[in-house]
Amino acid sequence: MGISKFYGSIRERIGNDLLLVPAVAAVVRDSHGHILVHQRPDGTWSLPAGAIEPGETPAQAVVRETLEETGLEVVPDRISGVVGGQSCRVRNGIGHEMEYLVIVFHCSVLGGTLRASGDESTAVSFLPEADVNANVVFPLPTAVYEAGAESAFFQQRVR
Repeated sequence: MGISKFYGSIRERIGNDLLLVPAVAAVVRDSHGHILVHQRPDGTWSLPAGAIEPGETPAQAVVRETLEETGLEVVPDRISGVVGGQSCRVRNGIGHEMEYLVIVFHCSVLGGTLRASGDESTAVSFLPEADVNANVVFPLPTAVYEAGAESAFFQQRVR
């Protein structure tokens, strides 16, 4: 799908300057505990993830993005982490600088059919947890993958 009309209109006004983008990512596990990833059209791998659109809740965004990218219908079970800051700053292939504030959800599969969408993904797969960060373009702190964590991970800066 690429950039939405909303974010496209902002880009028209600010050019390549830094844009702070609220986003979501899904941690979806199969029956072996492996984590769902998809290959994007540029060849990189990612968790199901994307920007939150105006009027959309984070939970709605993670459901939409997971369906668009993998064909699976999910329900968010809990927030597993919130990450942001310099480690989430990227410059894409056409020069746009973005910094993401990402709400990471653990999700359960309700239905759907696992498939690559073509527009948003060229392949889908489940990887062992230990292999996810080595293969995705946007590694997350490993604490966000913990299935049994009692609270959500968030980045702290101690002075």
